[in-house]
Amino acid sequence: MTEPTRGLLDTSVVIDHNTIDAALLPDETAISAVTLAELAAGPHVTRDDQERARRQDRLQWAAATWNALPFDADAARMYGRMFMAAKTAGQSSRTRLADLLIASTAAANELALYTRNPADFAALKRLVKIIAI
Repeated sequence: MTEPTRGLLDTSVVIDHNTIDAALLPDETAISAVTLAELAAGPHVTRDDQERARRQDRLQWAAATWNALPFDADAARMYGRMFMAAKTAGQSSRTRLADLLIASTAAANELALYTRNPADFAALKRLVKIIAI
């Protein structure tokens, strides 16, 4: 019998969760508190009432579905390594802050990172396992 897979879902996966084939996802999933923060900001960046409501629904669903992993001291230590990897690859850390925090959370918790945007994390592949879906 194979060991169940575990992974942290990037915000892109949470947003598209209902359209993703469940077979592509790990058996045990987690999200980062940073993903909840990104989802909480989502309703405030659209002027469309229908889209705002949809984004609010997604935030509430995610908060009810997972106990988000915190960005803690272990993740903070990993962030330094993630920052350096991104800097070395020529990627601006300011525009990629949320991605680096999410990847740091995954690495600190020894979880693979499942994402719809693997190119956003390419520079970090030596520090965290990136799984594109």
